[in-house]
Amino acid sequence: MDAVPSHQVVMVVFDGVQILDVTGPLEVYAAANEYGGNYRIATASVDGKPVTATAGVRLVPDLALKDVDFPVDTLMVPGRPDWWAAVSDTPLIECISHLASRSGTVAAVCAGAFPLAATGLLDGRRAATHWRFVADLAARYRGIDVDSDAIFVRDGRFITSAGITAGIDLTLSLVEADLGADVARAAAKQLVVFMARPGGQSQFSVRQSAKYGTDSVLRQVLDDVTADPRADHTLSTMARRAGVSERHLTRLFRAQTGMTAAQFVERIRLEAAQALLESGSDPLDSVARASGFGSVETMRRTFRRLLGVTPGAYRDRFRSTRQVGA
Repeated sequence: MDAVPSHQVVMVVFDGVQILDVTGPLEVYAAANEYGGNYRIATASVDGKPVTATAGVRLVPDLALKDVDFPVDTLMVPGRPDWWAAVSDTPLIECISHLASRSGTVAAVCAGAFPLAATGLLDGRRAATHWRFVADLAARYRGIDVDSDAIFVRDGRFITSAGITAGIDLTLSLVEADLGADVARAAAKQLVVFMARPGGQSQFSVRQSAKYGTDSVLRQVLDDVTADPRADHTLSTMARRAGVSERHLTRLFRAQTGMTAAQFVERIRLEAAQALLESGSDPLDSVARASGFGSVETMRRTFRRLLGVTPGAYRDRFRSTRQVGA
């Protein structure tokens, strides 16, 4: 078998950088190297001196950005939570601009979209960033078409990702483009992450995000739904089991979960279906019954409305990093 050509990656580092923006992508490349990749990694700061990342982690770069005199296949620009400090760092922006102009692929992770945007190279392009910063990016750089929901966006040779861990998704997609889906899948499995995360940035478990209060009646209702999504969980049935009126249960749901009873049940059933699709290859009608939807059509409508993908497309996300929309 022919040797895989080397692929030079340069990761920019600077004071205040989000540590996972740096280590997440680099771990993906390291994992890919165990399955046939030949990625060569270099970290570089403006002056070659150590920098302090978030959580107080000290990073010692390999060299200074100005000393990168070799071909760069992929330039990676991480971010820092206080993005305004990064865009105010003139030497940093100048170095990124210079290197980006002669790199093959330019990737920005999370708030790394801001220093890259400051170079002007994203003008007229689509880009993503952390959901907290999309309004700031769109307001400060009006020439950029900011996608507020995408996990990552590729526009030509530029690729940008949503918040923090989405840098892993982005890098897996780059590995797939370089080496194929099998290597990317192997790297994802080693790191115990999705091959490609389904849906958009709003991916918080309803069981984690629902504001469970102190009311014991509601807690029992929520536990019952979670324990068996297939059961009869109409408002009237849940109220009867709990020994309260429908009106009272409705008030409890609104006050302590921020959603209606029907919305909670639907989201729990959606999560149950997601878990089944992620872990097996059962026919869709079996998944629909097991998760409480009853029919494939009901399940499909819910997936479309809440995740923007069909159940079949959701399952496909675990086979490829490509964004599947049908």
